[in-house]
Amino acid sequence: MTHLTTTTAQSLNIGGQLISFQRPLIMGILNVTPDSFFDGGQHNRVDLAIAKAAHMLADGADILDIGAYSSRPGASLISSQEEMDRALPVIEALHAQYPDAMLSIDTFRADVAEEAVKAGVHMINDVSGGTIDEQMFSTVAKLQVPYVLMHMRGLPENMQQLTQYDDIVVDVATFLGEKISELRYLGVKDIILDPGFGFAKTIEQNHELMLRVDELHYFGLPLLGGISRKSMIYKKLGITAQDSLPGTIALNTLLLSKGVQLLRVHDVKETKQVIDLLF
Repeated sequence: MTHLTTTTAQSLNIGGQLISFQRPLIMGILNVTPDSFFDGGQHNRVDLAIAKAAHMLADGADILDIGAYSSRPGASLISSQEEMDRALPVIEALHAQYPDAMLSIDTFRADVAEEAVKAGVHMINDVSGGTIDEQMFSTVAKLQVPYVLMHMRGLPENMQQLTQYDDIVVDVATFLGEKISELRYLGVKDIILDPGFGFAKTIEQNHELMLRVDELHYFGLPLLGGISRKSMIYKKLGITAQDSLPGTIALNTLLLSKGVQLLRVHDVKETKQVIDLLF
């Protein structure tokens, strides 16, 4: 059987481990929010979050992405302190119980990112690409941890009103290129690119971006695909997020065929099976 191969990309130092992306990685989603679109309220106690993390690690997650602020379309703002109050106890408990696990913080706030790194997180996943908090890039440079640079416009509460593009892929690439230059100027070494499926994009734009995502390999950086159970799947099929696992698996398989090196998912076990079959 012929297996897929990943697209060559810059290796990253994540938590002291040199990651070459010769095989795709899985980032398991650990939401500790009460209002995330798919699993809000299921893991918003430390014990529940630790149990979910243990399950994902056993199923094959390479990275756990901890989010304490819902970035779903229309999500309400919460304070930095509330975000930290939700995230930091979980991070500290995870770091103590699973010291070898690679941990990521899903936040667009520099102060939350810094405190999370101090608590044991190894990388920062910023859905805003540095556009919401002007201190984010300098903070990442100071901390010298890997940074997921995602394309988005506006804020979660208004981003779906900002979907006018000349060419979705070219416009996303232009944004990413400009931000990469800013990060490199500040001395940030390890960058992962996320085209931002579902963020300031229509369903049609999301699907075009997915079909052309391989054009973003131009930058020579690892690509993250985050389409797990999103509306680009369930609204297109006329189903619910709870019924969208088959669609998620299908589109993640497509992303893998286009050389995406990191998949951010709710369903780790099923994603691991796809990777084991293809690589």
